[in-house]
Amino acid sequence: MRKPKLRLTALAAAGLLSMGLMTACGSSDEGSDGGGGGGDGGDKSVTIGMAAGWDEDIAVSHLWKYVLEEKGYDVTLKELDVAPVFIGVAKGDLDLFFDTWLPVTHEDYWKKYKDQVVDLGVWYDEATLNIAVPEYMDVTTIGDLKGVADQVNGTITGIDPGAGLTRVTKTEAMPAYGLDNYELKTSSTPAMLAALKKATDAEEPIVVTLWHPHWAYSAFPIKDLEDPKGAMGDAEEIHTIASEDFAESNDEVVEAVKNFKMDDETLADLEKVVLQDHKDDMDKGVEVWAEDNQDFVDNMMK
Repeated sequence: MRKPKLRLTALAAAGLLSMGLMTACGSSDEGSDGGGGGGDGGDKSVTIGMAAGWDEDIAVSHLWKYVLEEKGYDVTLKELDVAPVFIGVAKGDLDLFFDTWLPVTHEDYWKKYKDQVVDLGVWYDEATLNIAVPEYMDVTTIGDLKGVADQVNGTITGIDPGAGLTRVTKTEAMPAYGLDNYELKTSSTPAMLAALKKATDAEEPIVVTLWHPHWAYSAFPIKDLEDPKGAMGDAEEIHTIASEDFAESNDEVVEAVKNFKMDDETLADLEKVVLQDHKDDMDKGVEVWAEDNQDFVDNMMK
């Protein structure tokens, strides 16, 4: 078994970030104001924590916002870094989080908070960490990169420096394949995608860190490099977690989320419509996607 490490913010940052959680929540609201926990009876407010830069989470959180609002719930999305999302769910400031990668990517967070949250199960089971290149580059494995460093100025274009994907690339994959002639340059997911678009539009070589699920695989002519040494890790599962109070008082939502599943093709289509076709109005994107996938949407709350 390959073992990916933390994909996003390091656990060491959790303590510092927790002090600013309430401020951060207040500055990143989407939708109406809402507190933690909505009862099946009177209060039907739901606050969903959303991990900044995690596209699958952003798309799925917007989808659930749409579905719950259709059922009369008052839904707020709060976009935060991963550490304060876990803290928020554990403290009850956030009700749901749809993007917990297990067993390894969020292993440290899970060890710390698993007894303070409720695991509502797996909705996606094909999550992987990868190093990718354009299809027109003549490389097949991560080890092959040693011979093409001069083509990309010895650079692997990464995402944010605190990401687990950054960590596993730097501390596992690069040493495993002897990529001493490379530098992992970090920035952000949007910056990496902009660089990827610029390079592929010009048919120039580039090496990036990426992951499944992600819409980039349908938007750009790219391929994952084979990882025969298993340095990037095995496929993981994406779980939904809830605060204890919310799980105890919201049977309708909890049961619906427990039964929620999405395959790679469906998720890729959702991400494309919401994050690419309607990136300036993601709520509208969900509406458009829901019209074309009405049976799927209807079944989410059965």
